[in-house]
Amino acid sequence: MFHLLGLLREDMRTVFAEDPAARNSLEVVFCYPGLHALWMHRIAHYLWKHRLGLPSRFLSHCSRFWTGIEIHPGATIGRRFFIDHGMGVVIGETSDIGDDVLLYQGVVLGGTTHEKRKRHPTLGNNVVVGAGATLLGAITIGDDSRIGAGAVVVQNVPPGATVVGVPGRAVTGERPAEVLEHGRMPDPVSEAIRHILDDQAGLADRLRRVEKSLNIPVDEGKNTSGDSHGMAHG
Repeated sequence: MFHLLGLLREDMRTVFAEDPAARNSLEVVFCYPGLHALWMHRIAHYLWKHRLGLPSRFLSHCSRFWTGIEIHPGATIGRRFFIDHGMGVVIGETSDIGDDVLLYQGVVLGGTTHEKRKRHPTLGNNVVVGAGATLLGAITIGDDSRIGAGAVVVQNVPPGATVVGVPGRAVTGERPAEVLEHGRMPDPVSEAIRHILDDQAGLADRLRRVEKSLNIPVDEGKNTSGDSHGMAHG
């Protein structure tokens, strides 16, 4: 029980470390639903481990009603965990969350099977998951990873990776410093389109040079779809 009380105090200190809007202890104690949900989960998980299933589930249900955050009492959560804002967060029964993890609102750690086995994600240490991201199945998110807002992750993520998109893809480029600065994160879809357009422009330039070397008349204003249309009706 003393260990549990120590965790509750550390959770409160984590709020001040993670949220610059936190001004004083009373505000944190009374106005942070993410902290309330975590505290109730600490107690519910203690009951769950001592085979008090119904009381632990009932406390979890009350927490969901009070905070809008659903954490199954069977989920394992490490130290210095913080849910920022938190409305709509769902953490499944077999989820395993490491230390120094940050979740934003709307994050789902969901399962993909009805079998009674490990079926929810495992998050390593120092992981940040952006708003509205969905992580599904018994996947592992490596230490120091960043999951972008709205990403859907269904495969393992290596340590230190930044994942964006649907389905989630690890991206390269400038890495946001401490949290997810989405304005600086690359978009893999737009990057792929840009490469295609660059290749198309290169091929068009090569074709013009070949036509010029063979003295083939080139109509600079012609359009491929128009030519096809004309041939079809010719």
